Amino acid sequence: MLRADNVTYVHGPGGRSTVAGDPPDALPGVQRVSVAVERGAVVGLLGPNGSGKTTLLRILSGMLSPTDGCVTLDGVAIDAIPRRALARRIAVVPQETHLAFDYTVREVALMGRYPHLGPFELEGPRDLAIARDALAATGTVHLEHRSFATLSGGEKQRVVIASALAQQADILLLDEPTASLDLGYQLEISALVARLSLDRGLTVVVATHDLNFAAGLCGSLVLLRGGRVLMAGSTADTLNAAAIRALYDVEASVWFDERAGRVAVVPIEKIRHV
Repeated sequence: MLRADNVTYVHGPGGRSTVAGDPPDALPGVQRVSVAVERGAVVGLLGPNGSGKTTLLRILSGMLSPTDGCVTLDGVAIDAIPRRALARRIAVVPQETHLAFDYTVREVALMGRYPHLGPFELEGPRDLAIARDALAATGTVHLEHRSFATLSGGEKQRVVIASALAQQADILLLDEPTASLDLGYQLEISALVARLSLDRGLTVVVATHDLNFAAGLCGSLVLLRGGRVLMAGSTADTLNAAAIRALYDVEASVWFDERAGRVAVVPIEKIRHV
């Protein structure tokens, strides 16, 4: 189980966490947030811009250390786990991936093997087999000799997910995985993540703005606003018109779509406060 218990992280000047003496205009990150992610669960983090979704994802991954509270993985404090060992348990897929060099798709997938290699150790046949299996799982093995830079947005996202799979971690954290993708690729990524969770038993936490994406993929949701948890629970219980109004100040039509087999959301109008 991955847990965050009463964690606080406040962004100060230069992105550092705020401590006593920092100016009062520091930007809020997350404040006294508690989240428990059960093994095999698919959990969505929802909220408007600046609500703390990405910050919480980074805290869960160990990239950020909270100023208060703690994060544990199977009962062990995450900051007590060596970085290489942690990378064998938790894989992160960022919203955007910018590479300094012109890597091939195969090379990007092989990057996921780094936590399993010793100092100065090169990838061997087993590492290549694992990377190619990850590419096959994401439907990108036919692209393995292509330059990563030449791929479409959806192809790049699938290759980065393949690299995360090559880590052989059991927890996958995704930050806005469908951002800037067209509708077809959004559906592909949703189906891919759902299949990987089911087939490989992955625990998945996904931060997203896309309510319909979350409705189709996530079994439970954490709704964040102003760095605090507004509501948390099963998707069926939390994704409703009242919650969307409280979260986004938006009136929405929410119903169960029989053909899709899930809740569907259509935003209607922004609520204007006077």
